[in-house]
Amino acid sequence: MSKKFPIILAVTACAVQPMLADVLQLKDKASLTGKILAEKRDQVFVDIGYTVISIPRSQILKISKTETAESAVSTPSPAPVTAVPVPAGIESKSGIYQVASVPPPIKDVRELVNQLGESVVQVRTPGGLGSGFIIDPDGFLITNFHVIEGETQISVEVYHQNNGQLERKAYKDVKIIAINKFADMALLKIDDSDAPKFSRVLLGDADSLAVGEQVFAIGSPLGLERTVTQGILSTKTREMQGELYLQTTAQINPGNSGGPLFNMRGEVVGITNMKITFGEGLGFAIPVGMVKYFLDHRDAFAYSNDNPSNPYRYLPPPNRTVKK
Repeated sequence: MSKKFPIILAVTACAVQPMLADVLQLKDKASLTGKILAEKRDQVFVDIGYTVISIPRSQILKISKTETAESAVSTPSPAPVTAVPVPAGIESKSGIYQVASVPPPIKDVRELVNQLGESVVQVRTPGGLGSGFIIDPDGFLITNFHVIEGETQISVEVYHQNNGQLERKAYKDVKIIAINKFADMALLKIDDSDAPKFSRVLLGDADSLAVGEQVFAIGSPLGLERTVTQGILSTKTREMQGELYLQTTAQINPGNSGGPLFNMRGEVVGITNMKITFGEGLGFAIPVGMVKYFLDHRDAFAYSNDNPSNPYRYLPPPNRTVKK
C-alpha cells in the first residue's frame, strides 16, 4: 500500500479545476486570499501560494469563500470560522484574555461585585479548595499552582446569574492546560459538554496603581464562597523569596488563594496567594503583569500528562540521519 500513495498523490495534484479560496477580511480594511491549512484558537495558518503565514484571530474580522482556479488537493480545507466579535473598548490578547483599551469608569465595590461576581469561581480538589477567576468565555480560568498541586481530580463551582438570582453549578470535567509552580500559577479549562459561555474578567495593569489606592478581593476564604474584602494597596514592590508582590490590607485567608485582586475599575491587578499568619492586614498578590507573561507564553508551561510534576514541556530531540 505504501508504494501506491505517491502515485495517487501525484495524479491528484495535477488535476486543475475551479475551487473555493479562503478570503480573510482583516482590520484596517485589509484582506488576504489563500488556503487555510490549519486553525488554532489564537491564530490561523494560510497558504498564500509562495509561503505560509500565521494571522492572529484578533486581527480577523470575517472569513469567506471565493471561486478561483487552483490545483485540487486530496485533503479538504478546514471549515471557516468567523472570529468572535470583541466589544468596543476591549482588546483581545494572545487569544485567551482581554484588556480594556480605554480605562473603564471607576465604580463602588457594590456595583463591581454584582458585575464581576459571576466570573469568580471556587476550585475544589480532594485535598482542599481555593479560588479562581475566568478569563475567557470558553471556560479558561486562572488559579494558584498550590491550589491544584499534586491533584488531577479538579472541579470548579460557578455562580450563574438567572433572573437576578445566583445558581451554583459544579463542573467536574476540568483540564490542566499550563502550570508554573515557581510563579505559583495554573491555567485550567472547564470542558464539560453542557458548559455555557462564561462571564469573564478583564486583566488590568498593576504598574498604573498608586500606593494607597483602594482594591478589593473576591474569593472563598475557609470555604466561605463569594466573600468580598476591601483594603488599600500597601506597596507594589514587596520582595518575598526573590519575587516582587503586591501587598494589600484586604483580608486574605486560606481559600482566597488563586482569587482575583481588583482595582476600582473592575480589572484584575493581581492573584491573591498568601498572607502573614501572625499579623492582620498583611496579604499578598502576584502582580497581573506576571499573569500576562504566563498566558502569553503558555506553550512553554504546557502541562504534560507524561510528567505532571514538571511545569515545562520539552520538545523531542531532532532526528539524526543514520549513514549506512
